[in-house]
Amino acid sequence: MPRVPRVSGVPKVPGAADVDTRERLLSEGARLFAARGYAGVTVRAICRAAHANVAAINYHFHGKRGLYDAVVQSAIDQMRATTATIVEVGKDQSAEQQLTTFIEIFLQRVTATRDNWIHQLMMRELNEPTAALDLVVRRVIEPRMTYLGEVIAKLLGCRASDPRVRRSVTSVQLQCLAAIDQRLPIHNVPTTPAAVAELADHIARFSIGGITALRGAAPRRSRPPRETLPGPRARLLRQS
Repeated sequence: MPRVPRVSGVPKVPGAADVDTRERLLSEGARLFAARGYAGVTVRAICRAAHANVAAINYHFHGKRGLYDAVVQSAIDQMRATTATIVEVGKDQSAEQQLTTFIEIFLQRVTATRDNWIHQLMMRELNEPTAALDLVVRRVIEPRMTYLGEVIAKLLGCRASDPRVRRSVTSVQLQCLAAIDQRLPIHNVPTTPAAVAELADHIARFSIGGITALRGAAPRRSRPPRETLPGPRARLLRQS
């Protein structure tokens, strides 16, 4: 069962029994929201799984939306802590070491539990976005990708605004996500620290090789795609 730490900013409810109920609601809410998405989970299902009265969610979180927001905030807090660890460990390292550190810590955190509710929840948000996605992007994804972009810019010897940086950031991130996607039949997701370290080293060396090959090469301008749409729609687009 996923462990969800207490979320700051939510008023404490006195009484050990109340606190325990609140924690169970958070834990079961995280598990169910991650597995089914916000729309696919009912208040009754969460309360049943948490062995709580059906009115408990309103009492502790003012409704299903409040519980979901608390779950998302818990995920954000943990993901921000991961980013902070990546930055701290990477201090005084070379850019090559910083990239390896970024990849290894990311993979370690995501594969730390076999059923990682945070990663599942974020994939749900990307596929079935709610209002919470904007907060995740602002507080987690943008700062983390900005740091990764700065590391890659140092490897390329260019400004962080260079298009090659953005493309390289995407390449590194997609490799990491593919490496832990259990839906892909191409490999087994690493489950031991040694396997995670080996995979992280491979992704880092592969990425550094590609990034090094881009060093000194001027970014190419993308050509507009040739119009292939038939009929009136194509003519309208050509005239616009």
